[in-house]
Amino acid sequence: MDVPLWLWLAVLGGIVAMLAVDLFAHRKAHVIGVREAAVWSAIWVAIGLAFGAYIWSAYGAEFGQQYFAGYVIEKSLAVDNVFVWAIIFTYFAVPREYQHRVLFFGVLGALIFRGIFIAGGSVLIASFSWILYIFAAFLLWTGYKMIRQRNEHLDPEKSKALRLFRRYVPTTDAYHGQRFLIRRNGLLMATPLLAVLVLVEITDVIFAVDSIPAIFAVTDEPFLVFTANAFAILGLRAMYFLLADLIHRFIYLKIGLALVLIWVGIKMMLKVDLFYIPTTISLAVITTIIGISIYLSLRATRGQGRKAFQAPVTPPFRVATDEEIAALQPVWGRASQRQATADTDRGPDSGERR
Repeated sequence: MDVPLWLWLAVLGGIVAMLAVDLFAHRKAHVIGVREAAVWSAIWVAIGLAFGAYIWSAYGAEFGQQYFAGYVIEKSLAVDNVFVWAIIFTYFAVPREYQHRVLFFGVLGALIFRGIFIAGGSVLIASFSWILYIFAAFLLWTGYKMIRQRNEHLDPEKSKALRLFRRYVPTTDAYHGQRFLIRRNGLLMATPLLAVLVLVEITDVIFAVDSIPAIFAVTDEPFLVFTANAFAILGLRAMYFLLADLIHRFIYLKIGLALVLIWVGIKMMLKVDLFYIPTTISLAVITTIIGISIYLSLRATRGQGRKAFQAPVTPPFRVATDEEIAALQPVWGRASQRQATADTDRGPDSGERR
């Protein structure tokens, strides 16, 4: 697949432009409702499908099917990612109007990290073809482990990353709007929103370790791997607000995702030296597994409505008052002498965490 430099630049420029539009559209903190999330989800899916149609038209059916296979894999695995985000936001009691900002930067970080992973994976595969056996074995093991642990969920309180963050980064006990950092009494401090962002990024890196090898099982083309990932990830924020309160209904989806990983692991192992399974068959198998798992899930839970995760009785963090926010010093630069003196007289916040 011969991809000219201008097409790479056009895709990257388009992604940056779409992120900018999304950030501008949600520049003010507000609760994103189901209707707004559905509209944005439809927009992002339409963009992903339109790009796949372009690949199909410009480069042929084989590459078009490879793109769609990768897109379906990433989009399906993203539902599990949404489930984890819901747990994190619930544990931290993040106000719904601040969640989009965390997810925006989380997705931005995910695009960067996945780009690095894809570049590294492409180099490894090109240099050492036998590494596909390792990727295949990893996918098989991950699928098996996912089935065994299908009823286990992330516990943010036990996160080593979170413990390290709290230990080394001075953190306030309150959300200060959409700010990730504040300065108080001359000290630069993180807000709980930054801790949430760090945990979201780490969990996405963990998910990428599964999804990137899975897409390499259906296509060797770095351009298709990256674009399938990118266009699937761009719609993750809208998907979260659309599905977060419905996750309890997808009871069989994790089994379906595990079977997809096992299938692509088998496909990758066979294609090294034995037999190449046509992309048409792979795409049909993947969509069938996901479709059946979703259908059986919704059928088994019919009649159940939207249900948010149970928030903690005593939230670990509070929301800062307007007076506290107004008294903050500029994050970058020096506060005036009068403001610094006033802050010193007030004394440090008793709820700070170090």
